[in-house]
Amino acid sequence: MRQLNELDQDLIESLFIKYAKVNTRSDPKSPTVPTTPGQVELGRTIVDDLKKMGVDATYDLDSGYALGELASNSDKELAPMGFIAHLDTADYNADNVQPQIHANYDGADIVLNRKKNLVLSPTQFPNLKKAIGQRLITTDGNTLLGADDKAGIAAIMGALKFFVTHPDVEHGPIEVAFGPDEEIGRGAKRFPAKAFGAKFAYTMDNGQPGQIEPETFNASQAEIDITGTAVHPGDAYGLMVNAVGVASEIVAALPKNEVPEKSRGHQGFFLVTDFNGDISKAHLTIIIRDFDRSRFHVKERLLENTVARLNKQFDSPRIAMKIDEQYQNIGDVIQQHPYVMNLVLDTYKRLNMVPRVVPFRGGTDGNMITAMGIPTPNLFNGGDNFHGPYEYITTEAMVNVASVVVEIIKEHVRQFGHEDVTPVSFSPE
Repeated sequence: MRQLNELDQDLIESLFIKYAKVNTRSDPKSPTVPTTPGQVELGRTIVDDLKKMGVDATYDLDSGYALGELASNSDKELAPMGFIAHLDTADYNADNVQPQIHANYDGADIVLNRKKNLVLSPTQFPNLKKAIGQRLITTDGNTLLGADDKAGIAAIMGALKFFVTHPDVEHGPIEVAFGPDEEIGRGAKRFPAKAFGAKFAYTMDNGQPGQIEPETFNASQAEIDITGTAVHPGDAYGLMVNAVGVASEIVAALPKNEVPEKSRGHQGFFLVTDFNGDISKAHLTIIIRDFDRSRFHVKERLLENTVARLNKQFDSPRIAMKIDEQYQNIGDVIQQHPYVMNLVLDTYKRLNMVPRVVPFRGGTDGNMITAMGIPTPNLFNGGDNFHGPYEYITTEAMVNVASVVVEIIKEHVRQFGHEDVTPVSFSPE
């Protein structure tokens, strides 16, 4: 395809390296928006880079989003479409990130850090073999890399540069947004949907080429507090209520096989993420996940019924529980807008990419953005081993992501007037 040869590979790589060096690790304990100053720094840097490129851009103070818009050059009334990536990195050291470039990677083991005996090996990480012959970018073993999601940012920037430097290529309005605090599930709650303006969008987050994730979990979190009665064990008969024991009964009542380590595909789970306490008091945090809405509610009711049953053992309730819904499966909305999926599937076909329609076993900014009326499935950013020192990306992978973005935009022009197409259905891979 034309854009594969004409995308600015050097720009994409240099932007990624520059962005990766900014510490944008988010902080769930911070009350600010964004939660860390590095995210503000990166957001403003991106706005400057967009303006230098010739793209209208602003930094939205209320939300912490860097927003950009490339106006349509088409006579057609094309619906504005958007591409989204996040600024922050996960809960792992991000101080002094030093990306290491291994030109023409030969497939051998890479010693990331001799002092720590950290080795990036295709024996341990077989996907690394796909990077042979490419410009491999790794960490120095002291930090994460930040490909999640600075690879997505750099690829989107590269796609914009293509249209700026090729004004003869027809396109509709292109909206981009780079936002904070995705890793802690907070940033998209303030997503400036009206200012963004797109009718549909795609997050360019974790994943491999050809992937499209039109579904996420329904998700809720239960906070459970248990009040016990602590007395001397020698005099405990009929008096002691061991809060830790009661908490253990709640955990024991959960289905043994409905846990993350025994589930995949569309299977849901319970996960105890926090369990602490003593005889007098205990606390549990349990997250509930399922793709199917009815099964999700069955899980919530199971937990509610367990708490109610255990409370009946006491003269007065000892267990207090609050269940908060975190986000909903985007699949229900995406199925109502089949064009959003089919546009990508047709693009993959045009690029000779094998499509992989997979459920996303987590949440993305797309959950909250979809709930705001902008259908937003996730695609991919081409990196691997995210959230730690073994993380890597190749320049070629980011160029590939940029080419997909370009081709989706071009396919949107080709399909003008045919947006209402055959609905799609989702099933496990």
